[in-house]
Amino acid sequence: MKKSILYKNMNVYLDLAVEAHDLLRGERGAEVSGVIMDKEQLEDIVVTTITITNQQGEKELGRPKGHYITIDAPAIKDNDFHDHKKVIEVMSKHLSKLFQFKEDSSILIVGLGNWQATPDALGPKVVEKIMVTRHLFYYTPEEMKGKMRKVSAISPGVLGLTGIETAEVIRGLVEHVKPDYVIAIDALAAGALERIGTTIQLADTGINPGSGIGNYRKGLNQETLGCKVIAIGVPTVVNAAVIAHKTIEEFFGQMESEPVLAKIYNEENQQVFLNVMNKALSPFKDSLMVTPKEVDDLIDRSSRIIASALNLSIHPGISADNYETYLQ
Repeated sequence: MKKSILYKNMNVYLDLAVEAHDLLRGERGAEVSGVIMDKEQLEDIVVTTITITNQQGEKELGRPKGHYITIDAPAIKDNDFHDHKKVIEVMSKHLSKLFQFKEDSSILIVGLGNWQATPDALGPKVVEKIMVTRHLFYYTPEEMKGKMRKVSAISPGVLGLTGIETAEVIRGLVEHVKPDYVIAIDALAAGALERIGTTIQLADTGINPGSGIGNYRKGLNQETLGCKVIAIGVPTVVNAAVIAHKTIEEFFGQMESEPVLAKIYNEENQQVFLNVMNKALSPFKDSLMVTPKEVDDLIDRSSRIIASALNLSIHPGISADNYETYLQ
């Protein structure tokens, strides 16, 4: 069964541009028009950059033009400071490619998500660890000059907690704070189990909060906010339909030596398998999201890595040797 057909029928959205690109290119057996992919291997870290260059690329991948940088690092799941430091340095380097900071640039960091739901608490957890400095420039401007940039941070909550659309809250803040950049951090939905808690995506195209779980809110981007928006995300959940499909694939893969079973698993029977999955996932159908039981540890480690990389890339006075000192 083609994954694209499954995802369309089960309303599965791929937050990671690299997954959407791999799926499209794999099924077509050809490069995707308007999309450029670059891959870099750094020891145990793989960095993949997907660049959408034109309207055709936008249409093919279903997301706006820009750069989508994916950092795959299985070490994120492990509690190893030295491995995490490598990830932080790689992430900081690639974040710097998305920024064009001036000495007096101001940055608003937004932690999207629900702090009461662990898989959705990545954004608020990052904000807790960010070094905020905007207020210090009013008290000791000379001491801060050349060493720090103006950083403010907020976790606006979600519509269900506040009754206010996240985009409305952020637009109001941007009007008053007038940042040069908005950096939005959010939890994502993966298309593969192995990416949960091991992948970080950076994008210079903004973000649509909740898109991975089917909640299509107003986007946070340069058009809606009037300033550059950088999005950072880590997959923390996967749609149950993806797991069900993977199970069917693995089962029939083990039965390749059985001609009868191999014959059953073909395109002509796709609707049968879709009906089976729909029934198995009922009554949740396409709204059942799955997360590992150790998600609290994954969120804590991911948030420390992201906060450290942001502190390191934003402030000139923070180096790879002392960034840990500035974590809140």
